[in-house]
Amino acid sequence: MARTLIKNGIVVSPTGRHDFDVLIEGETILALLERGKSDSLSITADKIIDAKGKYVIPGGIDVHTHMELPFGGTAAVDTFETGTIAAAWGGVTTIVDMALQRYGENVHEGLAEWHRKAGGNCAVDYAFHQIIGGVDEQSSKRHDLLG
Repeated sequence: MARTLIKNGIVVSPTGRHDFDVLIEGETILALLERGKSDSLSITADKIIDAKGKYVIPGGIDVHTHMELPFGGTAAVDTFETGTIAAAWGGVTTIVDMALQRYGENVHEGLAEWHRKAGGNCAVDYAFHQIIGGVDEQSSKRHDLLG
């Protein structure tokens, strides 16, 4: 798995700003190292990024988004593609979008529709929370959604 070392940046965390180097393997942060320690520890990396004068921040999570959500006769302008590209440019690495089930519709089919909209179209990770318009025996019945 590829290793990346981000050197000379200012790491921003919930506890403040720190002069750390960041060692990443794949998508996992392996270590935060005191600036300069990577050389003395003989750390190797496939890619080295010099972040001198820059902040290194963890990815943000936007827990309430509306991609392609119909509302009041109109719809949110962002698609999963355009909305997640904008999110990534702003440092957001995960969105939690609002999936929809209207009264009289099946809950599972509503969620499956949002999976179809997002699948293969997102620049960041995603999850859903769902508006439940009504629950009765028919709306909560599980159907074969893949076939």
